[in-house]
Amino acid sequence: MESIFNIHHSDKNSKARTGCLHLPHGPVETPVFMPVGTSATVKAMTKDWLDEIGFEIILANTYHLYLRPGPDLLKEAGGLHGFSGWKKNFLTDSGGFQVFSLSKLRKINPEGVKFMSHIDGSRHFFTPESVVNIQTKYNSDIQMQLDVCTGFGTDLKEAKEALKITSDWANRAKAEWLLRREEGYQGMLFPIVQGNFFKDLRKESAQFVANLDLPGIAIGGLSVGETFNVYQDILAHTVEYLPVEKPKYVMGIGTPDFILEAVSNGVDMFDCVLPTRNARNGQYFTHDGPLSIKKEMYTHDFGPVDPECNCNVCKEYSRAYLRHLFKNDEILSSMLASYHNLYFLHNMIKEVRQAINEDRFEEYKSNFLKRYQGK
Repeated sequence: MESIFNIHHSDKNSKARTGCLHLPHGPVETPVFMPVGTSATVKAMTKDWLDEIGFEIILANTYHLYLRPGPDLLKEAGGLHGFSGWKKNFLTDSGGFQVFSLSKLRKINPEGVKFMSHIDGSRHFFTPESVVNIQTKYNSDIQMQLDVCTGFGTDLKEAKEALKITSDWANRAKAEWLLRREEGYQGMLFPIVQGNFFKDLRKESAQFVANLDLPGIAIGGLSVGETFNVYQDILAHTVEYLPVEKPKYVMGIGTPDFILEAVSNGVDMFDCVLPTRNARNGQYFTHDGPLSIKKEMYTHDFGPVDPECNCNVCKEYSRAYLRHLFKNDEILSSMLASYHNLYFLHNMIKEVRQAINEDRFEEYKSNFLKRYQGK
């Protein structure tokens, strides 16, 4: 299959690399952090702010958009881009995780998954084919296959069953995606590596998705409650069986330690709601670790959140004022904190790319985490 990914430079001391994804709505420099815009909007952020920070791709959620406003309305509006006004790239997840985490009722069988809407209790049915077609109506630049998510602590029998269904669904999703491509759809499909925390299942799944020869590969089922050491071990084991030349995406990681570990293993893409969710709860990323603006100690602190950050929030607002906004439940609190956290992560990734290109990524990672983790 024609490659959508070029590797620019590989770090001499790790598997970290810089590259570029070539997508329908413009190039995306990697490694890349993708903000999560569940309902075709990143909470408390405008599309212009995302563009101003420099993001080239954001994530939207298939499940939520399917329930409201619905794929037909999105298609009528010109897909996610026409509907939201965001003219750069959209990645959409399959909705699988939300079906399994939000639905009041779900039943999985080899054909698909029946579920009940968390909004109104209405009943729905997802198949790997229908999920491809839903995301095609969204005009997603990258879409995910429907998969079965299993949590940390799942037993071997259940993990095997989930992996078998996920693998079957990947084959069916590929066949449906190829049909849509013949009709002119330009978006890419990524299969998902599963297997829970069993190394033999992870190897089996990684080798299976590699043989599908799709444009990229997603790694699912991590950052679901396991310790960092377990995440580290399973991620390294999984990547070992994946082709170097394919772009790799670890789903659902959004803290510097998890992101930097992924980059060390040659992962190119990551997303998470955490930076904006934590922002709405008054937590700001700083070079010296997370800062909780709700603390009494910031009442008379007229300095910036992070003196080394060049974002508009740090240049224009004090900790005292930001604490005041949070304590009074002002909407602006969520907006400014979200802007800062996304700027901070985006800037960290820019520094990561520079460090990789200069063959000093491991040094950067070590120095960043020593300070961030207070060691």
